[in-house]
Amino acid sequence: MNIEREQIEFDVLFVGGGPACLAGAIRLMQLAREKGIEIEAAVIEKGSEIGSHALSGAVMNPVALAELIPDYAQQGCPLEKVVRNDEFYFLTGNKALRIPVTPKYMHNKGFYIVSLSKLTRWMGQLAEDMGVNVFTGFAGKEVLFDSSQKQVVGVRTDDKGLDREGNPKANFEPGIDIRAKVTVFGEGARGSLIKQLSEKIPIFENKMPQVFETGIKEVIQLSGDSYFNTSRGNDIHTLGYPIGLNTPGGGFIYEMQDNRVTVGYLVGLAYEDPALDLYDTFMQFKLHPFVSDIIKGGKVIESGARTVSTGGYYTIPKLSVDGAVFVGGSAGMQHVPGLKGIHTSMKSGMLAAEAIIVALEKDWFTKESLRLYQDLFRDSWLREEIYEGRNFSQALAKKMPLKMIYLGAQYVTGGEGLRDPMPITEDCKILRPWKDADSNSTASLDRKIYDGQLYVDKLTGVYLSKTMHREDQPSHIIVHDTDLCIQKCYPKFKSPCTRFCPGNVYEIEMDKEGSRPRLKLNPANCLHCKTCDIKDPFNNITWTCPEGGEGPGFTVV
Repeated sequence: MNIEREQIEFDVLFVGGGPACLAGAIRLMQLAREKGIEIEAAVIEKGSEIGSHALSGAVMNPVALAELIPDYAQQGCPLEKVVRNDEFYFLTGNKALRIPVTPKYMHNKGFYIVSLSKLTRWMGQLAEDMGVNVFTGFAGKEVLFDSSQKQVVGVRTDDKGLDREGNPKANFEPGIDIRAKVTVFGEGARGSLIKQLSEKIPIFENKMPQVFETGIKEVIQLSGDSYFNTSRGNDIHTLGYPIGLNTPGGGFIYEMQDNRVTVGYLVGLAYEDPALDLYDTFMQFKLHPFVSDIIKGGKVIESGARTVSTGGYYTIPKLSVDGAVFVGGSAGMQHVPGLKGIHTSMKSGMLAAEAIIVALEKDWFTKESLRLYQDLFRDSWLREEIYEGRNFSQALAKKMPLKMIYLGAQYVTGGEGLRDPMPITEDCKILRPWKDADSNSTASLDRKIYDGQLYVDKLTGVYLSKTMHREDQPSHIIVHDTDLCIQKCYPKFKSPCTRFCPGNVYEIEMDKEGSRPRLKLNPANCLHCKTCDIKDPFNNITWTCPEGGEGPGFTVV
């Protein structure tokens, strides 16, 4: 299909409306003002508005925010609560045992509990006020290269108004080629464009594979007196039940404004058990007596899921190529031991901006010019913080008691531990066959627990995320070989996509005789967590962006 496309040119294009790109755009405009330089910068965001796809825990270390906007409180930064104290628990099947010593990485006293959705909306408005062009509802669909196919020159946005087969409908709107001297990729974990780009430019060469956790989170409106009215801490983390200590993961509970609470559970996608259902695991966590007592009488008002890049320092790609740099979750900028990524993402965007302003002054946009970003990263507190957790995920993936030995050694040696670097195995290569599934995991959760208020099923969770997709567009979830799903994946693993997807996108139906299975896709349910792209054991699923403006509509998570 030969399509004539509009072209728009900017000096700098930020792809993604998260904290990394927004902090980068704000810092770039600050530097331009200081130097008296006129800059045309733009941010594109695939969500319907800034913040609609932003989901995080979230406890925020304000160090980067204070550097970027020293008077952030006076400027109305939306802060839910100040962390009064930390509480850390080990959960058994029916008890919560307070751990007397909180690991140093998780000392959050004085930090802020925030809604990432609210925070990014506020940052987006600041960026616009400074002259940044913010375009929402525009999904980056394709990386644009120059004639050499080595220099990035921008991004093509998605075509709108295609039917299921990809043919233009009457309301067809072709995507736009947004060209820039420098493109900043900050799509979040498992970015589809950075994945596409890496197929042409070896940015992950000699790097360990990125690994991830998937978090499911709810905001619950409480009805009566809150646990936090009498507790010392309002920042709770747990380990143990329901997944035990051999699988990476744990829960969190944070106090919010207006008698609300954030409840979430993270599972490392390094899990081996093919029967593990991520959503059922989250429900089991909520049903634990300790958690259920905190949230009793409440009602879920918003829900969502997201993957987090947790590989750490050795998985960070080359940070610059000709015409582009990589920031935030896309680049693995996460303080893994502390379960925090907002401040690290923001700082990476700010450092990228400092390198870009120099490149603009020199009118030189090669990887050599933009390598200043790598140098700034190397000399920053950001690198120091991420480096400390360089072997953390590898240790978490070990079985007990070896896990505790490795973690303990890292704790006292500044992250070096007993082996540095420790190797990482890709999440997609770890599942055991179904015949070796954990019998506890194969037992289905009693569906009677779903009351539609405090305990909601997957489809209600999708509804509460305000996820919307046009049903008659091409599927943005590409299953490359459906025969493989039935002939290989189903017999060996019993279709793990039906369990690792928290939105019920994947279903296995049987024919009328009940003898032959068939994969059914429900892409309209997609929460944009991208777990399928990461965990599928045959790398048979590719997640791409649907039409811009679709997907979740977060406002408070």
